[in-house]
Amino acid sequence: MEKRVSMVLFLLLLAVSVLSDVADGKAKDRATLSGLDRKLKLLNKPAVKSIKSEDGDIIDCVDINKQPAFDHPALRNHKIQMRPSFDLPTEKPDTRNESSQPVIQQTWPKSGSCPEGTVPIRRIRKQDLLRAASLEQFGTKPPNVPYASSKTDIKNIISPPSINNTKFQVLSTINRSCAVLVTEGHYYTGAQGDINLWNPTVDLPDDYTTAQIWLKAGYGEIYESIEGMDGWYIPSYMVIVHRDFLHIGLASFVEWGGEVYSPNIVRDRSHTKTQMGSGSIAQTLEGSAATIRVVRIMDTTRKLKYPEWVGTWSDEQYCYSALNHVPGNNVEPVFYFGGPGQGPQCK
Repeated sequence: MEKRVSMVLFLLLLAVSVLSDVADGKAKDRATLSGLDRKLKLLNKPAVKSIKSEDGDIIDCVDINKQPAFDHPALRNHKIQMRPSFDLPTEKPDTRNESSQPVIQQTWPKSGSCPEGTVPIRRIRKQDLLRAASLEQFGTKPPNVPYASSKTDIKNIISPPSINNTKFQVLSTINRSCAVLVTEGHYYTGAQGDINLWNPTVDLPDDYTTAQIWLKAGYGEIYESIEGMDGWYIPSYMVIVHRDFLHIGLASFVEWGGEVYSPNIVRDRSHTKTQMGSGSIAQTLEGSAATIRVVRIMDTTRKLKYPEWVGTWSDEQYCYSALNHVPGNNVEPVFYFGGPGQGPQCK
């Protein structure tokens, strides 16, 4: 009798343990789903209009003043400048060998367009969040991790650029590809540039593409930077952020240009299709490639001026390119940058 009672008691305890584990599992699942729902509500803003794309994506047309970028405290009450404060030249690239028909580089515009005053944002789905390495870090920019100097660089990098006939090092970082205009040689306290880009395609959930200005202090693998960016992630559209150069002393060099981050910027897999700039290479010039105009640096004189020396650099010249173009005599150069990512020349 005692053995039978002991066996019954053991079975009851086992059943209670199993039921407890099941209950704990369901509670964790509910907590996870609740966390996903909260994150989705934070990322997906109310839409003025929604467009169902042929590829299954849903594009939300969000009021430009209610886009997710303005959740950042530094951008509260930010006023968007819808038109440049200067007259743009009418120069156009040579299009003799190109079709006059516009090329639609994304699928969703075939199904509709967003009203004026809104920005197109791909709706984030639960499966996007579940694929992300971290729910908390989804859509944020990962830290810079340089390639170790003792290792062979994974990327096919061309010879180092030069400024005033002096070669200098541009540090490559893991999973990133840059195309930049760069200057060095002074102690910089600030920088300026008018960035113009539109509708770059972002390939993977954790990819991003930006146009930005870097002020960097230090060389080689040890440096600090302050960055103002105008770029695209899947969850939001970012506007320019200005910051004072207060915490890391004077900058050693300044860079203007674009950056793409993706786990697929390595040789052992297909290159990402995430675009830089406006998805066109720099050589297509005005009306096609992204631009940075009114390039300025500020040094210890506290005056904004065009850099005395500049050079261009591209980590992957067949994927994303850079060109500092002088349109004519006595005309200030315009920096063009960008590219389509994966393509015939970019594997």
